[in-house]
Amino acid sequence: MPDVLSEAPTPHTPPGNHYGLREWAGACGDLGTLLPFVLAYLTVLRLDPFGVLFGFGVSMIACGLLYKTPIPVQPMKAIGAVAVGTSAQAVALTPGVIQGACLVTALIWLLLGATGVARRIGGWVSTPVAQGVVLGLALALAWQGLQLMREAWLLAATGLATAWLLARATRLPGILALLLLGLAWTTWHKPDAWAALGTLGLQLRGPSLAPSLPTTQELLLGAVLLALPQAPLTLGNAIIGIRAENNRLFPERPVSERRLALSTGGINLFGAAVGAVPMCHGAGGMAAHVAFGARTGGAVVILGGVLLVLALGFSHGVMQLFSLVPPALLGAVLLITAAQLGLGQLRLGRDTRAWTVLALTAAVSVWQVAAGLALGVVLQWLLLRQRPGDSSVP
Repeated sequence: MPDVLSEAPTPHTPPGNHYGLREWAGACGDLGTLLPFVLAYLTVLRLDPFGVLFGFGVSMIACGLLYKTPIPVQPMKAIGAVAVGTSAQAVALTPGVIQGACLVTALIWLLLGATGVARRIGGWVSTPVAQGVVLGLALALAWQGLQLMREAWLLAATGLATAWLLARATRLPGILALLLLGLAWTTWHKPDAWAALGTLGLQLRGPSLAPSLPTTQELLLGAVLLALPQAPLTLGNAIIGIRAENNRLFPERPVSERRLALSTGGINLFGAAVGAVPMCHGAGGMAAHVAFGARTGGAVVILGGVLLVLALGFSHGVMQLFSLVPPALLGAVLLITAAQLGLGQLRLGRDTRAWTVLALTAAVSVWQVAAGLALGVVLQWLLLRQRPGDSSVP
């Protein structure tokens, strides 16, 4: 499995961001989550590709420079699932509703961060609970990866074998080999996909200087249907989960719940202004970047820079470009990410009660992160006799 980190902290990395080949390879690691959701937003809701790509690009660059670790910027999964689902289409979700969800999401996390509520909630959660949530997310990612791999099992298996063989390669990192394999598969099975790129020329665009505002109805729909159901998942994955994973892997560059909440609010406020979709951080995205070589925020800056170039010059043809990567290979990337994320939570040294809390929290988090987090907090008090605010349990 590509470069899966052990329980020991990450190898010593000089301070600051780096932009070498490993960071470029790590930048591609989160494509397994990013591309399917972006394509779904563009094809089902027909959002303007410029706003979506511009929002992700600028937000990634800002977060990479701010945190200097591979803390990702991802589409919010619960919002994305509802927004592109068949039930949501009956409500006629518009770009204004997505914008309203961005605004409400920004307000929620800016308030929770500025008031210190996010930090206090994080203090209630012991290490077995936090890592149980992350393990549950890893198992969910693995399942999603397997579902995508079903579209072409042989291609996916070849991709996994290629990534394993090149796990320690320096000249051709595994993720780049996977992408080349995918392009070769598309060339063989879908040659017409390349023909569509023949007319893809440079067409410069810029953000609107006078963005429209959602109507009251769109704001309410965005809040009730999208932003509020997403909030518990964001708390578990994008605040508590990413804080635990970042501080485990990069103890010399720690982050806090307050800072993560404020940056989540900030990127969504910006996203609402430029026509982007609701965005967050996520432990799975960090694992994806790290699994393929990233050790600094340079990987996130690189990915953001690529998306920014696509937004400014090629947003009109981005759907054809993204479709060149076979879904089965994205599934292989997700499976590798799941291994990176899940194995990191299984360190030794816990007693039976702590393992029970972790396992039950993970089992429920596979189904629903908010429910798993709530169960874990209850179990830590019942089995570990740890009350909220006591972080002494390993």
